[in-house]
Amino acid sequence: MPILANARHERFAQELAKGKSQAEAYEAAGYSPSEPNASRMTRNDKVQARVAELQTKGAERTALTIETVTNRLLLIADKAEALSEASGLAVARAAMMDAAKINGLIVERSENVNINHAISGDLPTEAEWENEHVTEH
Repeated sequence: MPILANARHERFAQELAKGKSQAEAYEAAGYSPSEPNASRMTRNDKVQARVAELQTKGAERTALTIETVTNRLLLIADKAEALSEASGLAVARAAMMDAAKINGLIVERSENVNINHAISGDLPTEAEWENEHVTEH
């Protein structure tokens, strides 16, 4: 659908597509504040179609997929590697590692051990302390 012939209707549709309320969009389009009129304009078929089109275009432009990120990272890696300098090779390596991670080829694993002890006024006995802290060789 092309731009709406009525400039105010177009602006109203654009403001709605951006997420403004009907009343806010109506005022931004240059109309005097009127919730009933804003509501009526929102129900206009051409305005509804234009809002849907603008929202679809916006979603397509902002779509960030694993494929697009991977392609961009590989492009960065290629350009950095072409520099044939240590700094460029470091950037190339980092970009390749990032690409591998987002594609599931590398999984970072870490172990987080947290032993919480009940806080009391009693100190552990020597045997309890050794059981927790002394390792046998």
